[in-house]
Amino acid sequence: MSESVSRRKFIGGAAATGAAATLALGNAAKAANAANNKVVIGVMGLSRGRSLAVGFAKLPNVEVKYVCDVDSTRAGAGVTLLEGAGAKTPEAIGDFRRILDDKSVDALVCAAPNHWHAPATILACSAGKHVYVEKPCSHNPYEGELMVRAARKNKRAVQMGSQRRSGGGHQEAVQKLREGAIGRIHSVRSWYNSQRGSIGKGKPAAVPANLNYDLWQGPAPRSEYVDNLVHYNWHWRWQWGNGELGNNGVHTLDICRWGLGVDYPTRVTSSGGRYYFDDDQQTPDTQVVAYEFEGGSQITWQGLSCNRHGGGFVSFYGDGGSMDLDGNGNYTIFDARNKKTGEGKGANRGDTEHLQNFVSAIRNDDPTELNAEIEIGHKSTLLCHLGNIAQRTGRTLNCDPKTGHILGDDAAMALWKRAYEPGWEPQV
Repeated sequence: MSESVSRRKFIGGAAATGAAATLALGNAAKAANAANNKVVIGVMGLSRGRSLAVGFAKLPNVEVKYVCDVDSTRAGAGVTLLEGAGAKTPEAIGDFRRILDDKSVDALVCAAPNHWHAPATILACSAGKHVYVEKPCSHNPYEGELMVRAARKNKRAVQMGSQRRSGGGHQEAVQKLREGAIGRIHSVRSWYNSQRGSIGKGKPAAVPANLNYDLWQGPAPRSEYVDNLVHYNWHWRWQWGNGELGNNGVHTLDICRWGLGVDYPTRVTSSGGRYYFDDDQQTPDTQVVAYEFEGGSQITWQGLSCNRHGGGFVSFYGDGGSMDLDGNGNYTIFDARNKKTGEGKGANRGDTEHLQNFVSAIRNDDPTELNAEIEIGHKSTLLCHLGNIAQRTGRTLNCDPKTGHILGDDAAMALWKRAYEPGWEPQV
């Protein structure tokens, strides 16, 4: 939308030369013009991307021009889905780089597997596109740092899909914490429970005719195709995924970090492992991670991939009481004697509001409007990466509280970055 943005800036500049009344009229015209600007997007990855495509298409004056997936059947199904939702018929494509080459497209929505999140975002920023990238924002810490640099260098709005940052109930709960509802917070506990079955042991197989497996792998070093990997079980392999901690833990850890008001930890420990099945999964199905921060505070996360009991989300503990907060923004406040003293009801997770927030930042040419701007997303995602590095090395990590970098452990720091397929390493 570069032409629309330029016109809007011209209007604003002309108004600034007039009197106060003229300035007010100019600002009103600017706001109205921004609201009427069409935002054109392309969606990459049609698992989570299907819901995002429909969500964006339902927003006023937003067009989903492309639905992209390396699996041609999923791309075609994406067209049908949007048509059924009453949206303009998009074009089904298999290579997201066509989205980047189209000058009419304002933003890329990246909902591809984790190993694609950072490389696609960085390429999109370089092509002048804004980006909505799903969580976790990166496959490894190095990529997260590059994403922040790419957004800054190209002055693009990059939002991570931690939608609860835009949920009214969660915003209200965090505001209550800021106002001292439970005193000084010392500890935050978060957890996620599910009941996932075994993925078995995959066998080498011919790549399905509908799948571009080479492009699916993209920046990851090439691996033989096996029959139990695509489209979901890559989550549990380090080559492409980040386990339950990166898959769902990132949501709760983001709320923990937000409510506690911290950035980078000073120490990280992890325990757990694969306790349930003997299969191809490499990531833990049972894990407990503890993060310590300057000033005397801690966050813990527990993940149980194979036992649903206990539900989960977040509890805050302070010297004046505690707060329980669920995934939909409902919260309950207790005093120091565990007596209920307040509550709030959240309407939803904030999915639609998060998309609206992204579109508004594009129209106003102001990335600072974003509720989960990429630096926020990187800091929360980094907690997941550090927890997994501590788990994989079996050691406590001591970290720089200014950057999160691991101190005095070359073997652990070697996992800060990954190896890339030649020609695919992201560059800023």
